[in-house]
Amino acid sequence: MSAPRYVSTRGHAPAVGLGAAIAAGLAPDGGLYVPERLPTLDPAAFDPHGDLPTTATTLLAPFFASDPLAAELPAICAEAFTFAAPLRPLARPDALLLELFHGPTAAFKDFGARFLAACLRRLRGGDAAPLTILVATSGDTGAAVGAAFHGQANLRVAILYPDGRVSPRQAHQLGSFGGNVQALRVAGSFDDCQRMVKAALNDAELQREVPLSSANSISLGRLLPQMSYYAHASLGWWRRHGTPLDFIVPTGNLGNALACVWARAIGLPIGEVRLACNANATLPEFFSGGDYRPRDAVPTLANAMDVGAPSNFERLRWSWRDDDALRQDLRAESVDDATIRATLLRHANDYDEVVCPHTATALAMFERERKSSGRAWAIVATAHPAKFETVLEPLLGRPIPVPPSLATMLARPAQATPVAAGDDMLKQWLGGRS
Repeated sequence: MSAPRYVSTRGHAPAVGLGAAIAAGLAPDGGLYVPERLPTLDPAAFDPHGDLPTTATTLLAPFFASDPLAAELPAICAEAFTFAAPLRPLARPDALLLELFHGPTAAFKDFGARFLAACLRRLRGGDAAPLTILVATSGDTGAAVGAAFHGQANLRVAILYPDGRVSPRQAHQLGSFGGNVQALRVAGSFDDCQRMVKAALNDAELQREVPLSSANSISLGRLLPQMSYYAHASLGWWRRHGTPLDFIVPTGNLGNALACVWARAIGLPIGEVRLACNANATLPEFFSGGDYRPRDAVPTLANAMDVGAPSNFERLRWSWRDDDALRQDLRAESVDDATIRATLLRHANDYDEVVCPHTATALAMFERERKSSGRAWAIVATAHPAKFETVLEPLLGRPIPVPPSLATMLARPAQATPVAAGDDMLKQWLGGRS
């Protein structure tokens, strides 16, 4: 079997191997790396008694075939996936919760960030020149990347986040690392942060001075491993019930949702996939038949999904090549802040279930879906509710217990550097640190 190759969504960059695609982050033409073709896997090929790292190793082996990282894949998966992603029933009919917040920073981003860090450490070796990892975050990505790369030799991290548009605990996490991980609070939106990162990655002169890569979901090293928990959950359901499992995924930048879609495309027993969005309506408008129209993000209670120009839409469109077919296969809906509040309150009072505002968008969409489908849905819980105490505690009238890993992080001092929302500002900051 020939080694898989990875190409740009924009079609103007040479095909490369997986290791090169992971190391680069962004393709030279500004596009995102995708497999030339997705592999096909038989659900029967997975160990029925395997844990999450075992499932991940089987799932990702075709993507890593013949790459220098292939022999290390089992070790990478074992190193990255040291915590569970349990699928548990909710106290209501036909609903399950896929809990993705049991990692060190209490958000689903821990899976991909730790996997990427394990790959880059092996790709670069101990004698490589310092590499700076850029990450734009709307709340959770930055902390996961900071935790995954903190203290690693020859790797530096710059976390850009929109000042005042993340929760206080998220902001504290982002600035709590120090050392080789620095936080920049940008006077703008997440989309400004994302644009600044892409501009730096596409600046060849800057790259010669300061070698750069990305740890956003534009990186295949983040995206591919996120398929693993969808594979593991759907396989467990399929073995018990003999039917595919449907998912509702809260989404902003589309990375987590795309991981679910790709897992289904390569043969995992996944049925319907729905995308729950907040008031940022770029995706719901497209899926309802409108043009794809990026716009400025608006702040909402589900702040990690405050994205007006989702990067992974390029990959999503590449996966179908035809917008009509894409619209037939997926659906996205907006959930406004009033509905988020009502959903949080109702589930806490009626079912004693406390979730984060992002998970609440998926629960609200589930309530609409179950009236017409009658199927079981897995609601994807993307972050621990304790990260959003300023939303939840006044609404529910009680404190939200903080998990130990998050409490440890919050106990550390935090510091972030203020930066204007301009491409040149990040380039100047990077140049001054070379």
